[in-house]
Amino acid sequence: MAGIDESRPFTPITIAILTVSDTRTEKDDKSGTLLSNMLVESGHNLAESSIVKDDIPAIQEQINKWVDDKSIDAIITTGGTGFTGRDVTPDAIKPLFDKEIDGFSALFHQLSYEKIGTSTIQSRACGGLIKDTFVFCVPGSPGACKDAWHGILKYQLDSRHRPCNFVEIMPRLMEHVS
Repeated sequence: MAGIDESRPFTPITIAILTVSDTRTEKDDKSGTLLSNMLVESGHNLAESSIVKDDIPAIQEQINKWVDDKSIDAIITTGGTGFTGRDVTPDAIKPLFDKEIDGFSALFHQLSYEKIGTSTIQSRACGGLIKDTFVFCVPGSPGACKDAWHGILKYQLDSRHRPCNFVEIMPRLMEHVS
């Protein structure tokens, strides 16, 4: 049965939060702040949070900086996943993926559909691995961030989740990589 096995120890991981927006500042970044608070409340460590403009080189520079930081296990981005001309987060990050986590997008859309119906198709939420760092891109609304965290990431980033979780495979992510 899927769920948290309280008999197992919790292993906190270190997560960075990136808000992608041309308009948000630290004072009004509701989604980035919400994600930061949710991960800390769940027992994880916040490595850093940052805001970058909707600009492919700026997004890639920040993501690559965090991927190269061996203390960071996962990155969650918020914003820039729509279809407008300035929405470039997946365009910036997908080319960096070594492996895409197709199930993240599928499950996010399933959860989102339950709340907003067919409007979920306007999101290009995605997830993947860059080297040994998990990266998840979620829409910029607080509701979407809650759906992604409470419906998926809270469990997959919890070492106690059964039957499996991302934390337990972290030591093996770079097997057979030269």
